[in-house]
Amino acid sequence: MSKLAEFRQLEKHLAEQLKALETLKGDAGLKQEIEFETKLRALLAKYGYSLKDIVNLLDPKAGSRTPAAQPKSGTRKARQVKVYKNPKTGEVVETKGGNHKTLKEWKAEHGSDTVESWRSA
Repeated sequence: MSKLAEFRQLEKHLAEQLKALETLKGDAGLKQEIEFETKLRALLAKYGYSLKDIVNLLDPKAGSRTPAAQPKSGTRKARQVKVYKNPKTGEVVETKGGNHKTLKEWKAEHGSDTVESWRSA
């Protein structure tokens, strides 16, 4: 894209955004919200409170809640121990996951389904 074309495109976007801004400036709802925010901040300043203080005052548990978007750490259920016994050798393997060296060797040699059938607990 040439510099001139890029300039014209940016100029067009700027004009659209300025038009949208002017439309918002005339919106009665926006004026009301701005007035409310101004009065609220003045009241908070008068009494020496912050927005956090007001939230804690109205909802004391709000600070202890974790956001829904973030996973809770440390709440994962502990894995169960799985016990596999090789019927050919009598060897027993106890593991909580599938990343056990001997278990991987067995699965490579005998197949995953066969090794899973050796599971006793």
